[in-house]
Amino acid sequence: MDNVLEKNIIQDNNTFEMIAKTFMGLENVLAEELTNLGADDIQIGRRMVSFRGNKEMMYRANLQLHTAIRILKPIRHFKAKSADDVYEEVKAVKWSDYLDNKMTFAVDSVVFSDEFRHSKFVAYKVKDAIVDQFREETGMRPNVSIANPDIRLHIHIADDEATLCLDSSGESLHRRGYRQESVEAPLNEVLAAGMILMSGWRGESDFIDPMCGSGTLLIEAALIAHNMSPGIFRKQFAFEKWTDFDQDLLDRIYNDDSQEKEFTHHIYGYDVDMKAVTIARANIKAAGFSKCITVEQRDFKDFEQPQEPAIMITNPPYGERISTNNLFGTYKMIGERLKNAFQGNDAWILSYREECFEQIGLRPSLKVPLYNGSLECEFRKYKMFDGKMKEFREEGNILKTEEEKKAMAEKHRFKKNREFKKRMDENEANEKGDIRSFVFHKHNPSYEEDFMRKFRKKEDSDRRGYRKGADDTDVSPRDNRGRKGGNDRDGFRKNNKFQGKGGFKKGGKSFDRPDRGDRKGRNKNFND
Repeated sequence: MDNVLEKNIIQDNNTFEMIAKTFMGLENVLAEELTNLGADDIQIGRRMVSFRGNKEMMYRANLQLHTAIRILKPIRHFKAKSADDVYEEVKAVKWSDYLDNKMTFAVDSVVFSDEFRHSKFVAYKVKDAIVDQFREETGMRPNVSIANPDIRLHIHIADDEATLCLDSSGESLHRRGYRQESVEAPLNEVLAAGMILMSGWRGESDFIDPMCGSGTLLIEAALIAHNMSPGIFRKQFAFEKWTDFDQDLLDRIYNDDSQEKEFTHHIYGYDVDMKAVTIARANIKAAGFSKCITVEQRDFKDFEQPQEPAIMITNPPYGERISTNNLFGTYKMIGERLKNAFQGNDAWILSYREECFEQIGLRPSLKVPLYNGSLECEFRKYKMFDGKMKEFREEGNILKTEEEKKAMAEKHRFKKNREFKKRMDENEANEKGDIRSFVFHKHNPSYEEDFMRKFRKKEDSDRRGYRKGADDTDVSPRDNRGRKGGNDRDGFRKNNKFQGKGGFKKGGKSFDRPDRGDRKGRNKNFND
């Protein structure tokens, strides 16, 4: 028994390199999350944070990080000066450690290099190397599955520096699993969580979003206030199909609610559009937060001074994907309401146009550059007080903290009078953004171009072949821990014999914390 325990301890101390990807502007927030999680050797990059940890850390990173898009596990770093280099280096990996002939795999690629122009070309060189190794050693080969692979690989090439990784997340981590429906251009869940964490709010007061849309900020605020893992709604992580997957370890992490806490305040959402209100309520119900979140139909112009201390975080229309009949008038109204009906509190606003911010007519104490999709936005903090600035300061109040002054003085921030335009493709920026900072160079290598021409002719038929008989929603019974068809998490265990530990208690009544129940039991008994 002692030998077994000693072996487990040694395995737990086996650390390895990992990469957590995020949105531009959220790197420091993600690094702070990783620090609190206990990760080692944390290094901040561009749209990524590298760190070290063991298998438990990898599971926790996927389950518990609010601001990570995906968690990658590097398995090989190498120089990639040619297509042959990529092929040979990938083929040098002992692939039987990661998959077998019966498993499927897929390859994602991001390339910023003079030598390679097409990312798909690089992905297929990786695929060829893996398939050829299996054919030579076993006479058989694993298949590629675009829809639902057992193993997902990620290769990143910057100039001639290549990193080959296992993708431990699979579907992007911003897809929490609670969203039943959305309004037009909904705020990304990872960005919403990053905004809240950046504000410093952790549930110490009421939370208000007067333009809540589908309720993303409200739900992410509830998760943060309760200190709940955003990944508990997920049906599946990619690492669950790995050959070294530890079901017991994941169950232990998943069912550990020891760090969750009671939220004694309230979260309020408002929207002028009744359809948005209905959608937000459905999403909130699915997430199990109906008791701590209230959503009502109300125009921001009718906003009244809250009775309790509160923070406001909101994402009004920019005039891009969503607009209003009078965009500048909307921002002028926002400034008027903040000045007259939000005194003594802090308000944070994410927007895109400098001209819109000017209409608010208030001096921000902090400006933070953030990307919302491909849009180069700013997240501004407004400290609201009654009376004049001179009187406010004479009373010993501070408009900007030393940390905020330092942040405002940082170089490389977005230009104040910048040109408002899309700077990058949204998918490239969010899902397949670079791990480090690179410059893209165009070229025209004949071999690669010829390959891609031939590849495109048969790409459609190949994809149909890979997916023949496949069903994107086909998952095994143990993976059915999500809620298809709008099942709500308030009644999350209604038909499940595993009822969990129950909620927090407030005033002798059940306090709203969604029941997670037993993960093994849920996988077997959850009713879609």
